[in-house]
Amino acid sequence: MSFQSYLDNIEEKTGNSPSDFQELAAAKNFTDGDKVKTGIKAGEIVAWLKEDYGLGHGHAMAIYAYLNGKRS
Repeated sequence: MSFQSYLDNIEEKTGNSPSDFQELAAAKNFTDGDKVKTGIKAGEIVAWLKEDYGLGHGHAMAIYAYLNGKRS
């Protein structure tokens, strides 16, 4: 599955686009600009995405990668 396919599936499942997750992560104080803040571990973000949005590990990691600047 391509990275874009992961993002498309996430949006279909949650109704939130990757840019929506960027805003949600900023509201949770996980990001600073377009990167995850120093000291925030992937596990914290993955746990949030699993708990609040029902994402599996792979999909949550795709959002984590997006939050860190990966776009393709």
